[in-house]
Amino acid sequence: MALVSPNLMTDDVIRPIRESYDRVADEYARRIFDELQHKPLDCDLLHRFATAVSGRGDVCDMGCGPGQVARYLRDAGATVFGLDLSPQMLEQARRLNPDISFREGNMLALDLRDGALAGIAAFYAIVNIPKKFLSSVFREMERVLQPGGLLLLAFHTGDEALHEQELWGRPISMDFFLLPPIAIRRYLEEAGLVIDEIIEREPYAPEVEYQSRRAYIFARKPG
Repeated sequence: MALVSPNLMTDDVIRPIRESYDRVADEYARRIFDELQHKPLDCDLLHRFATAVSGRGDVCDMGCGPGQVARYLRDAGATVFGLDLSPQMLEQARRLNPDISFREGNMLALDLRDGALAGIAAFYAIVNIPKKFLSSVFREMERVLQPGGLLLLAFHTGDEALHEQELWGRPISMDFFLLPPIAIRRYLEEAGLVIDEIIEREPYAPEVEYQSRRAYIFARKPG
């Protein structure tokens, strides 16, 4: 499969994602920050992840939003920081988690050295990334993981793109991608990662989350 250079992830793609999340950041934080209280499987998987990476080095909550995953991992003993594309979302994350470090970053060109991380938690971080860029995203993740480093990836399953122009009454312009687990497995393996486990579940109640089927993948860098 041909790789797509990060340089081709032009501002035409990045800018609408950043601007859209900037517009909804405060409402997103209000609605989403406490969501894990109602998602027992997510908590179980994050606890398993935190146990596996604890004491091994830094962990990144990639696409951190308001920092609810970083908060959970920090409380579970992981040495975690958050990374997000949206400055306004990072402002919310810092407000809600003053004891955790958050930084701006692009998954296609991570400002991290090779082998810097013991783990990456990427909960819905790829939801707005066009499929043609996923290989580059996963190769960047593989690059910054240390040998034996662990990735926990969560995403919506399906095989379609939904274009949204409004969220919670605010204007946005973003595509949301539902992805087949078998395709994501292939992308991860092509990036050099080894799949430990794939878990799928039906959606929780409508008042808890968007009604899509979810998948979680534990993948590891060989070493």
